[in-house]
Amino acid sequence: MLQKTSAEKWFYSDKEFNALYPLSIQALSRHHWTPLPIAMKAARFLAGDEAVSILDIGSGVGKFCLAAAYLTPHAVYYGVEQRKSLIDYAEAAKSKLQLENVFFIHGNFTQLDLKKYDHFYFYNAFYENLDGTDKIDDSIDYSGELYNYYNRYLFRQLQQKPKGTRLCTLCSLESEVPPDFQVVYSDMNDLLKCWVKI
Repeated sequence: MLQKTSAEKWFYSDKEFNALYPLSIQALSRHHWTPLPIAMKAARFLAGDEAVSILDIGSGVGKFCLAAAYLTPHAVYYGVEQRKSLIDYAEAAKSKLQLENVFFIHGNFTQLDLKKYDHFYFYNAFYENLDGTDKIDDSIDYSGELYNYYNRYLFRQLQQKPKGTRLCTLCSLESEVPPDFQVVYSDMNDLLKCWVKI
């Protein structure tokens, strides 16, 4: 059950939620921001009833983190994003929603210590590096080499996580997921997958 706050009106639909952002950002929603129903399913899986910390790798304008933080106020959400402009939009939306259990980090996820986070959300943030894919903007470098590097890096980091670590992937090619993670739930014709390390 959603907590009752002044933020409630923003969570009726994607249309209402996206109105937190300028039109230029709303236009990117369909391909780059997590739909609210998916964010809510992922949040319930990742947070459960526990006071855990969850990292969104490539958090964009913060839609997943904000929706998840609203739905599961006992958990703490962190979003890491390379683009400062998107962090600014995320912070502005957070301020409007008056959420206190979500934080945004400007930087590359490889600069973080992933041991500090219990579980992870990943909406294929590396995919932009592949040729012929939709890009959010031209403010960062793209290359196939970066795509491979980021996947290998995340794979190794997830290998080091303890049993019971949870991961949600959306539209992933799954090359970043080690073999000891097992799918326990899927939706959207397998576009959303929920994994547990066994």
